[in-house]
Amino acid sequence: MVKSRYILLALMLLNRSFGYAQDVSALVRKLQDKLELINSYEADGVMKTNVSFLKVPDAAVKVYYKKPDKLKIKNENGISLVPKGTIAISLNGLLRGHFTALDAGFDVISGIRVKVVKLLPADESVDIVLSTIYVDEKNLLILKARTTTKENGTYEVEMQYGKYKAFALPDKVICSFNSKDYKLPKGITFDYDDGSKKKEPAPGDAKGKVEISYSTYLINKNIPDSVF
Repeated sequence: MVKSRYILLALMLLNRSFGYAQDVSALVRKLQDKLELINSYEADGVMKTNVSFLKVPDAAVKVYYKKPDKLKIKNENGISLVPKGTIAISLNGLLRGHFTALDAGFDVISGIRVKVVKLLPADESVDIVLSTIYVDEKNLLILKARTTTKENGTYEVEMQYGKYKAFALPDKVICSFNSKDYKLPKGITFDYDDGSKKKEPAPGDAKGKVEISYSTYLINKNIPDSVF
């Protein structure tokens, strides 16, 4: 009798875990369906860069996206310190491909209760090791994504939504990363102190942060491949 009770309890826990897995997989599919409505966009915004060892002025940017994975940031200053591989800026890339979705419970972001889902890529050859997304289930919006990569460490992207939330396009994206893990392009020098001398960047342990505040989007506009 006791043995039968243990078996019944184990079956109940297994069914419960399987039910949770089904729930988060269905949630991810809904997010994918919403993002798939965006074939392309062209967005205008302002980029703010905060890295401890550099002084980079705010700059106007244009961001171009085209399905399935083309993303281009054009900066009027010619400098974009967004970590290579930060595909979560378009979110579409983050949910593309084959992966296992695991239920990681709930959290609260800006007063909103969010579902936490961990995404494990099925393909070991991809750069992403693990992604964790924080989902506003009511509005089907990803409010935060934390991604660990093989080449550029771990970065976190927060999204704030406004007039374009029906398209899952944020008004503001805040990307945080460890400058020690970020690989700067070779040979780049920066001169934003007084214009009199140049210095080589020397990454430290401090966090870097890049913010893009969008003013307008042109959605599903025909964007030629030459832009990328």
